[in-house]
Amino acid sequence: MFLPNGLARAAVRFRPSGFVGTFVALAMAALIVSACGILLETGLRAAVPPDRYAAAPVVAAADQKAHYGHGDSAAGEPVPDRARLDTSLVDRAASAPGVRTAVADVTFWALPADAKGPRGPLTAHNWASTTFTGERLTAGRAPGPGEVVLTRGTVGDRVTLTTPDGTRTYRVSGTTGGDRAADGEPGTGHPTVWFADAEAVQRSGHPGRVDAIAVLPEPGVTTAALASQVARALGDRAEVHTGDDRGTVEDPALGMAKENLTGIGGSFGGIAAVVAVFTAAGTVALAVGQRAREFALLRAVGATPRQIRRTIATETLLVAPLAGVAGCLPGIALAAWWFGQLKDKGAVPEAVDLSVSWIPLVSAAGAVLVGALGAGYMAAHRSSRIKPGQALSEASVERLRFGWIRTPLGLAAAAGGFVCAGLSASLTGEDAANAALGIVMLFMLAVALLGPLVARLCAALFGLPLRGAGASASLAAANSRTNARRLASAITPIVLAMAFSSVLVFMHTSEDRVTARQQREGILADHIVTGDPGLAPDAVRKAGRAPEVTAAVGLLRTSVLVPASGGVIVPASAQGVTGSARALAAVQDLDVERGRLSLASGEVAVDAALADNAGLAVGDRLPLRLPDGTRTEPRITATYGRGLGLSQVTMNRADLATHVTTAFDTELWTKGGTAAGLRSLGTVLDRADHTTAQSVDRELNAWANTVMAAVLGGFAAVAAVNTLVMTVLDRRRELGTLRLIGSTRRQVLRMVRWEALLVALAGIVLGTAIALATLVPMMKGLTGEGPYIPPLVYGAFAGTIVVLGLTAATLPARAALRSDTLDE
Repeated sequence: MFLPNGLARAAVRFRPSGFVGTFVALAMAALIVSACGILLETGLRAAVPPDRYAAAPVVAAADQKAHYGHGDSAAGEPVPDRARLDTSLVDRAASAPGVRTAVADVTFWALPADAKGPRGPLTAHNWASTTFTGERLTAGRAPGPGEVVLTRGTVGDRVTLTTPDGTRTYRVSGTTGGDRAADGEPGTGHPTVWFADAEAVQRSGHPGRVDAIAVLPEPGVTTAALASQVARALGDRAEVHTGDDRGTVEDPALGMAKENLTGIGGSFGGIAAVVAVFTAAGTVALAVGQRAREFALLRAVGATPRQIRRTIATETLLVAPLAGVAGCLPGIALAAWWFGQLKDKGAVPEAVDLSVSWIPLVSAAGAVLVGALGAGYMAAHRSSRIKPGQALSEASVERLRFGWIRTPLGLAAAAGGFVCAGLSASLTGEDAANAALGIVMLFMLAVALLGPLVARLCAALFGLPLRGAGASASLAAANSRTNARRLASAITPIVLAMAFSSVLVFMHTSEDRVTARQQREGILADHIVTGDPGLAPDAVRKAGRAPEVTAAVGLLRTSVLVPASGGVIVPASAQGVTGSARALAAVQDLDVERGRLSLASGEVAVDAALADNAGLAVGDRLPLRLPDGTRTEPRITATYGRGLGLSQVTMNRADLATHVTTAFDTELWTKGGTAAGLRSLGTVLDRADHTTAQSVDRELNAWANTVMAAVLGGFAAVAAVNTLVMTVLDRRRELGTLRLIGSTRRQVLRMVRWEALLVALAGIVLGTAIALATLVPMMKGLTGEGPYIPPLVYGAFAGTIVVLGLTAATLPARAALRSDTLDE
């Protein structure tokens, strides 16, 4: 265990500027790591207490993931909708020892078809589900065939309801008289209707399948014993849930929320953590490197290498733990804000709470401590080992040496970046994006490892125009060339801020621009009708008969899982079409490139980029997973170019309808007609309104990218400012010497500004180059076009870096010049 020694305490007390800078860098790193760790832990532990299934200790449901691969390469992708169970499993669950009863649970939408019945959409269930939900009749009896029970109504009345299976008239056999909102899917807050059990399964649009099976025990049977027996009876055809895990069955959105949180906390958090600790370690190395002269003097007066290393380790132990604690506190606040924003935008269910424990906080503090100790040790390794005389010589004049470890690693990282860029350019779709993600990391690693060489090259290049710009500019160029390590420590965080922020933001602006153009060119419909939760089955027929309507099609919007190169499956937007291919062409120009559009059952048209990524062509079978995970292999009849803006998969609605929770058409597109003539069918939007509404999902993605860019770019910007302040304050002796030999304050400040401008411009250029090397192949693969970089946004990034750089260098320089002495 290290104990504070006199040298360490004296260094902290008499050189506060360097240690304050180190403290800030380590605290910021702890902030990033702890915030991402909290989100990751929340994703892993996220649970929603059961409501609908609160009285059912055991619930069986289908696996909500589509699995692919074998052995070590096996993986799973969440299904876009809800996977369901075969009705035969209800009897198998009921036959398990210790089971009192097993009840199928079915939930779907029903729409009133006349003005006399209930108002608004109704959540429909099977009557047997009241066994575990607790509803009781207040009048009448349980429903039989052709009958329903309503929360409110009059026994004996007749109501006409539209279900996914069609429109029929039912007799009201009873009422519950309650105002209790429906629980679970499809939604809450709507009136409820109950059907007879067999009829509910038929009318749900999923014949032969149920959402879940609620299992009730015999007296004296424990939940654990019951779950074990049910799992044995059902085998691998169902998953058994108990405790809070039952909430996942009620709300499938929880599974996607967990994926989002673990994605942010794990994937982005992993990158952010590495970058943050790496940058903080660079600041520690800078602080140690600035004291090379001090360590050289200590070696000259008899200090041993072990004492030097022990002093540095002790200094780190004095600063790093406090910085870790100081960073974790705002890290909790950042995680809470981020989590709250995800809730507000619907990405996380309201019932999920933020999980904050000691694990991510201790991990964050430990990560910055280990990173600081490692960086300090490596930075002081040479100073503590060389001879005292040689140490004094090297401390007075910087010598650019080629490290036998750093230089080969840096060259390898740069070569890897170019290889990944070439690989990404030859791929399409998600593979291009995944390959391109490695580009920015490899190039950033190369810049960090080859920092002094890169800095000297930048100083030589950008210093050329400074030589003719006056004495101050010429001196700034000379200082930059002879202090490459100091310049590199300032450039690296600026490159980081520019590269990561540009990639995250401009990736979205590029994709958004292509999407918006494809929508603008592809939407030919004059009016688009929408409804909640969907449109009546006869809406297309009624629209076709409306005055001035020349074409009408219904679209069932959902997602499917499609194959991609590498043997993985990825989600893709899909539309099920009600109507003919000719009518679809009248309202939607998909830009068919090969083949002929067909909407026959068992056939599909797909986006050309999606087909290329899967290695398929017209005439091939597309092995896709429908929204509930069901496997199918329709034949590809056409590929088209506007899948990003319209839909990546186009197929017959009947092939999709029985595999989604809400089987009603989502939208109705018409050519011709009037808003007044279509208003009775739903909410009428014109082309521009629909394009704006469709951009909401893109706005959510843009928000996510912007937040990640702000978190990582903001950290890098603070690190850059912190580094510049440290380097300027460390040069007080140098600045004082310039004043003593006759330079005016204005000349010295002008020199400092020129140096800061050189640092900022070098960082901007390198960061931009890395961003372009990442974005160009990425967007070629995703959209088939180059990246779109809004000039104002790019100008704001560059301008902010320049202003921050000039401010961070000028203010401490002014403070250092207040005294004309050489005191440090």
